[in-house]
Amino acid sequence: MHALTPASVRSSFVNVSTRERSALVVPTDLAANDWDRLDYFGWRDPKTPLLGFVVAEIDGTPVGLQLRQAEQPTRSRPQCSWCADVTLPNDVVFFSARRAGKAGRAGNTVGTLLCANFECSRNVRRLDPPAYLGHDAAAARDRRIDALRAHIDSFFRDLRDGA
Repeated sequence: MHALTPASVRSSFVNVSTRERSALVVPTDLAANDWDRLDYFGWRDPKTPLLGFVVAEIDGTPVGLQLRQAEQPTRSRPQCSWCADVTLPNDVVFFSARRAGKAGRAGNTVGTLLCANFECSRNVRRLDPPAYLGHDAAAARDRRIDALRAHIDSFFRDLRDGA
């Protein structure tokens, strides 16, 4: 992922109003991120803990989405829809997001289960112990990274372009 600036982050959001876009609290430490190891950039605003924000590159352009966490916790330990890690060291929560454009203004939303603090990029890069003799852990990691990118791309395109 290419490095983002506060201005590029703010202008990337497609499922918020102009007022919501100007009120976004963008992290001040963007330069501290290891952009080469991120498949998307996500954060939570401490002042509004039920909101999450994610930015990914779609067709070489940053696209941002605002997510809202469900207030009701899940009944069982869910699996993240993006990184699909079955041994997650973190919580997974249900998020919903408004679609962009007319559909979003009409109240059309999409929901998904995600790592609570957007740790997917770190989770898929972890080398798992060998599952069997001859298991190629690096190749398995590369497949997880590719799958994460495909899940992100599909979700973002659905919200940005879907009706």
